[in-house]
Amino acid sequence: MSGMLRVGIDVGGTNTDAVVLDDDDRVLATAKRPTSPDVTGGLRAVLDAVLAELPEPGMEKRVKRVMLGTTHATNAILERRALGRVAVLRLGAPATTSVPPLSEWPDDLRDTVAAGTAIVRGGHFVDGREIAPLDVDAVRKFVATTPADAIAVAGVFSPAGADQENRVAEIVRAEVGDVPVSLSHEIGSLGLLERENATVLNAALYGVARDVTAALREALTARGLEVETFFAQNDGTLMAVDYAARYPVLTIGSGPANSLRGAAYLSGVADAIVADVGGTSTDLGVLVGGFPRESAAAVEIGGVTTNFRMPDILSIALGGGTIVGAEPRSVGYRIGTEALVFGGSTPTMTDAAVAAGRGTVGTRPVPEEWRERLALAVRAADEAVADAVDRVALGRSRSGRAERPLVAVGGGAFLLADEVPGAREVIRPAHAEVANAVGAAIALASGRIETIVPASGGGSSRARLIDNAKEEAAARAVAAGADPATVQIVELSEIPLSYLPEPAVRLHVKAAGPLARQAG
Repeated sequence: MSGMLRVGIDVGGTNTDAVVLDDDDRVLATAKRPTSPDVTGGLRAVLDAVLAELPEPGMEKRVKRVMLGTTHATNAILERRALGRVAVLRLGAPATTSVPPLSEWPDDLRDTVAAGTAIVRGGHFVDGREIAPLDVDAVRKFVATTPADAIAVAGVFSPAGADQENRVAEIVRAEVGDVPVSLSHEIGSLGLLERENATVLNAALYGVARDVTAALREALTARGLEVETFFAQNDGTLMAVDYAARYPVLTIGSGPANSLRGAAYLSGVADAIVADVGGTSTDLGVLVGGFPRESAAAVEIGGVTTNFRMPDILSIALGGGTIVGAEPRSVGYRIGTEALVFGGSTPTMTDAAVAAGRGTVGTRPVPEEWRERLALAVRAADEAVADAVDRVALGRSRSGRAERPLVAVGGGAFLLADEVPGAREVIRPAHAEVANAVGAAIALASGRIETIVPASGGGSSRARLIDNAKEEAAARAVAAGADPATVQIVELSEIPLSYLPEPAVRLHVKAAGPLARQAG
């Protein structure tokens, strides 16, 4: 047996999962370990465990790539921990001074992150024309007098014209050197406040990304592994470690995206509903062409509204560790000691599923006195799942026939019934318990861009703008780690914009491709 191996790791709220895949995408080893409070400890434990499961001695030396989906960035925002201080610069005076930056942020998060804010002259109209020239002197004064760990720059309609934001980046390098700069046109879509929020969060997470990367590299080096490292991002694709260091906010939401991509690969089904049943919750999403359906709504993270692309996920309080009869609450990683089937005294949904004959988990039989109560819990759970399936599927077809199968994955997938109303069938693929780690391991690298172009007319001008957007999306995919020879445009959408003097559309382009092959 020869060829390179790769490891996929996904850090969840209850468990950290890992898989090893070969060049033919065959699963060679799997492992699941409790997620530690510091996350890093669980990551190291699962890495040791999955390498120990390889079928031949010394195979770990053939591991050349590691793909990681992690909750580090999400946890840092939710817990207000390890975030950097950010100087926030908006290019939008005099048009946007009535609503200062970070106005709607929770007070504790704003106090943690904000090193200072300013609104200077600049910005663009929706058609790319300048609202006002960039006030270069005000930019220089702000960056020189506002000490910060990073700088976030957001200009009005910068996706339609990024020149002013790029000019600010040049000024920052000239004035203060290597301070990291987040530019909003590279991160969010249209909508100034939401895009500005996402950019500030991205800047605040630079230190978190650096620490996670260092911890992972240390764990790999300690095991004698010299590998390329990639991070999973929100849309179910990968980005190289240097790219992730620039855009750490894009790792938020990678967990559900990994699960959907892994479900698509393991089941061989490209269009389906996916239910990822964990220890605490069940996340439901929709696969469209093998990729997660993205949410059209603004996404709130830690009390802050953002507008970058995230999977369209519905979460319900149902997991293997969910306590029967209690308010939605889970025993989490303590299930191995607290559940009835493990000799504990707490009735959980794992106990209910075992009592219903849906699984053979544990070391003890379910006590007879609990069976009636657990049966009621199973019926209630089935109703909740059926309702959630109907909601994510956006209802039934006119004939009443369910259009999509349901792919059940995650460590608690056995909780689900073999028939679920609203789904054509229930598919339980092999290795479903580590689908999230598989999704990280098999993912493509991608890049995307959003801009504004004329709706019609313009002759070659409109076509040139669209071609430029395609080229930029492809270039971003290559920067994220994709092979330039195999990058393809996988999504191109145009959304008409209203109330403009000249008809225009919002153009979204996504490019994706397999990772570039390693030399040798």
